[in-house]
Amino acid sequence: MAERVGGGSDRTDRQPRELQLSLDKPIYTISVASEILETHPRTLMMYENMGLVVPQRTTTNRRRFSQRDIQKLQTIQNLTRNHGVNLNGVRYVLQLMKLLHENGIEAPAALREIDVSQLNV
Repeated sequence: MAERVGGGSDRTDRQPRELQLSLDKPIYTISVASEILETHPRTLMMYENMGLVVPQRTTTNRRRFSQRDIQKLQTIQNLTRNHGVNLNGVRYVLQLMKLLHENGIEAPAALREIDVSQLNV
């Protein structure tokens, strides 16, 4: 029998592939996002009103947060809870951290654990 080259239907070809969701796919409702972040949905609405995060909307105008939104919200929480930054300050800190990252400059020691590489700022 001849061997198959490429695209055969071996058992090894049928192994489940890891599901790779885009960081920008809007999948979390506001209630799920607030559970993940352990915060009140009104807090997320306040962040949205301030322009810190902009969730996508469904055709029925429901908010949907992406994984990238959740990461940004976790960073906002870190800055406000652990570093004492107010919400207006968060906007500037994120912008400055993004600029430092884009220019290959190391962040200050106190903020090195904050990763802005995948955040939309």
